[in-house]
Amino acid sequence: MDVAQLRAFLAVAEELHFRRAAERLHVAQPPLTRTIKLLERELGTTLFDRNTRSVALTASGQALVEPAREVIEALRRAVEAARSADRGEVGLVRISFAGVSTHPLVASLARQVRAERPGIELELSSQNFAQPALQKLATRESDIALGRWDNVPDGLDTRVVMADALVLAVPATHSLAEADEAHFAQLPGEPFVSLPAYEGSVLDDRLRRLAQAQGFVPHLAQVAPDTQTALALVSAEVGCLLTMASVAASQSDPHVRFIPVATGEAGELPDVHLRAAWRRPVHGPAVAAVLDILLGLDEVALAETR
Repeated sequence: MDVAQLRAFLAVAEELHFRRAAERLHVAQPPLTRTIKLLERELGTTLFDRNTRSVALTASGQALVEPAREVIEALRRAVEAARSADRGEVGLVRISFAGVSTHPLVASLARQVRAERPGIELELSSQNFAQPALQKLATRESDIALGRWDNVPDGLDTRVVMADALVLAVPATHSLAEADEAHFAQLPGEPFVSLPAYEGSVLDDRLRRLAQAQGFVPHLAQVAPDTQTALALVSAEVGCLLTMASVAASQSDPHVRFIPVATGEAGELPDVHLRAAWRRPVHGPAVAAVLDILLGLDEVALAETR
């Protein structure tokens, strides 16, 4: 039994007329008749009672109708699934990301993918630091990575997806709390809160570079496991924290102030923009579709989600 035989059977079963069934299938009537006889021979049963005036389904024929329809429908779904995957309408896309500042972007991307490509499933993997997120991409454990890196391995493409800038988080009681900008020349001897000095950490690098440019080594009062804990320590007046404007935009603690780092000082450093990274060439239509959505996100809309 093959699909062509089932299509022929269903056409005759629904029309109960060989000529009309042949016209519906765009074939001549004799080949259709031979197809039905061959199917009956293979099944070892008669599917139609027929004479010169009428055609009727036998009990065996009636029993075959629904299973035949299910087979044809399953085939249609299989063909559509393959075509949808080729169009990037279905599939699994794995995204690794790092840092609280990426959350608005990830949320916006997930909403947009759900709206435009509901057949695509996103598998989101949050990392404490950007380097592990990039490593998951390099080892093919993810398809797209989001983070801040000064360097990426060969074979990867990157694009800035959200502009960012350095800010200094200080307690509301700090002498710089109402300043328009913060100069590191004002900060020798100041206690700092920091995140763990993970390899490739952009913020750790920027803190040390800015301090070194002013001739001092930052005094680390306490190391926090994550950004939220670090900000809680700033609120408790343990020290200052070098962080990013995107982090400041999502905070509402009245005991913490965020001061832009002086443009001249930050301008001497590599940027801290959020980037997307992916393997080259892009792996599959679904990944390409999600990348198109990601790279097309409106930064104004992103700002409104913070």
